[in-house]
Amino acid sequence: MLPCLNEAAALPGLLAALPPGYRAIVVDNGSTDGSAETARRWGATVVSEPRRGFGAAAHAGLLAASAPIVAFCDADGSFDVRELPRVVDPVRRGAARLVLGRRTPAPGSWPLHARWANRMLAARLRSRTGVPLRDLGPMRAARRDDLLALRLRDRRSGYPLEMVLLAHAAGWRIHEVGVSYLPRIGRSKVTGTVRGYLGAVADMSRLLRAQPR
Repeated sequence: MLPCLNEAAALPGLLAALPPGYRAIVVDNGSTDGSAETARRWGATVVSEPRRGFGAAAHAGLLAASAPIVAFCDADGSFDVRELPRVVDPVRRGAARLVLGRRTPAPGSWPLHARWANRMLAARLRSRTGVPLRDLGPMRAARRDDLLALRLRDRRSGYPLEMVLLAHAAGWRIHEVGVSYLPRIGRSKVTGTVRGYLGAVADMSRLLRAQPR
């Protein structure tokens, strides 16, 4: 599942690197740079989601998927999709119901303020729930039917956190595995803008405040 907003420059390399047996669903979230056409040329299934927001795009991809196990990944080239089996295989084996990729950043890949905010949110999540996570990264995998049963509602930047909160509340086994984190291609819609960064923090803080102690 690849939520996408103006990532035409990153898509060819990303789609060409998909491991055998993996099928890409690119969810175009209102791109104006030809991302949808680029994705089709490289063999991806393209879904259009006009409502702006990471959660809206990610959930549209989840609804469109047909595979029993689904994986989510940013479409900006910041993740090495050849590592997707690291997050998928524990779900396939039944070792966990939700697996998140804990990012190991390459130089220049993760701005200091964004890394700090991620650490603070992860610490608050551990304090509230006891889930031993160090990262709220977007590369993750779970069974499609399980995710649909969670009835995820957030359609903005809080979608990844809401997934973890609801999975924990449902008693899921949640694991982390290490994945590479690379400099993205192009400018980030979240960490690259003050508005996007503050909006993501606000969305996730709201979800944490609503979580019962």
